[in-house]
Amino acid sequence: MEKLKDKVCVVTGAAGGIGKATAELFLSHGAKVMLVDLTEDDLRNVTQSMNKERTATFAADVSKLADNKAITEATLSKFGRIDIAFLNAGIEGKFFPISQYPEDVFDRVIAVNLKGVWLGCQQLIPKMSQGGSVIITSSVAGLKGFAHLGAYVASKHAVVGIMKTAALEFADKGIRVNSIHPGPVNNRMMHSIEEQIHPEQPADSRKDFEANIPFVRYAENSEIADLALFLASDDSKYMTGTTQVIDGGMIIK
Repeated sequence: MEKLKDKVCVVTGAAGGIGKATAELFLSHGAKVMLVDLTEDDLRNVTQSMNKERTATFAADVSKLADNKAITEATLSKFGRIDIAFLNAGIEGKFFPISQYPEDVFDRVIAVNLKGVWLGCQQLIPKMSQGGSVIITSSVAGLKGFAHLGAYVASKHAVVGIMKTAALEFADKGIRVNSIHPGPVNNRMMHSIEEQIHPEQPADSRKDFEANIPFVRYAENSEIADLALFLASDDSKYMTGTTQVIDGGMIIK
């Protein structure tokens, strides 16, 4: 069954592991997808095998107001409506203690991870169809602390506040807004964190992370996409303002 037949979805961070997997899953369920990421080259690479009639791409910096306006306008121009927004763009920043964290890196993490979500909500939701769905990618780091990842942790906590506020403000339009909170996922971002923690032996970092996950493994991008599909579809039509944890039990250990 096509759970998103003829629905129009915007996916930010679409060139990353979770974004690409989610865009592909949405397409397989009948959606039309606007894929958004920072560069045309990255978008071209991820869309090579996708249905060209039901996809479009837009290179943008989600931390910029003008770019978010342009994403909204381009989607409406191409597909005529917006039903689903997967606000997924994010960066990990650097692995430093708070006392040594570079200000410019902190500012960039907050700009992309937090301001990008705020601007996405501000520009996309008012143009969305009645009964639409917004899914915001936070993290298990949006619900607990992680030493040396202060900027990332702060940004992922903060988007929960944006999510809950948007859920209240747009409830009268039947638009639901929820956040997803992955633990470690087998993709570029986690590999970058592993390498920052143990540059010589990144595999040791993975072992340490997995030791704190009851399922003793990372999630796959496709598993996060499955949760995004649930929240995008009518299967979750009475859910809004919720934090959906998908971390193999990490948060309870």
